[in-house]
Amino acid sequence: MVQALHDVKPQIVHFSGHGTTSGEICLENGTGEIHPVTAEALASLFELVAETVNCVILNACYSEYQAEAISIHIDYVIGMNRAIGDQAAIAFSTGFYRALGAGCNISDSFKFGLVEMRLLNISEHLTPELIKSNKAKSNLTSSDINKKSKKRENSLHQYKK
Repeated sequence: MVQALHDVKPQIVHFSGHGTTSGEICLENGTGEIHPVTAEALASLFELVAETVNCVILNACYSEYQAEAISIHIDYVIGMNRAIGDQAAIAFSTGFYRALGAGCNISDSFKFGLVEMRLLNISEHLTPELIKSNKAKSNLTSSDINKKSKKRENSLHQYKK
């Protein structure tokens, strides 16, 4: 995960996997075994990439605690306040990214994710939680994200000259 953050420099990081009731996200270690990661460790990681990452989505059970910790550094973080089923997680993501791709801001895209779940009669629409940092701007759209990306690419290009 760390290498991908270095290589790609994403503006949105989406984790889809498992969380524990004790407030950890489960990743795989180098040998393919489950490795629980604390909220504090995730917050420390995202502090280091706060210049480029605008939104983190933790599409995992019981990830609200991790989302709260990460939101100290990242403008928008989405976590789950309880267990979430696979169909609910997929429906939320579909609605969220469909809206973001259409130019909606992150807050409205979050709402579209919730509506997608309700349209499919998925009762878990109260599970996702959007946490905004104090510095978050409610009008951050996909075009704003693209502008920031191009600005960053131009800066990197100038630096390499």
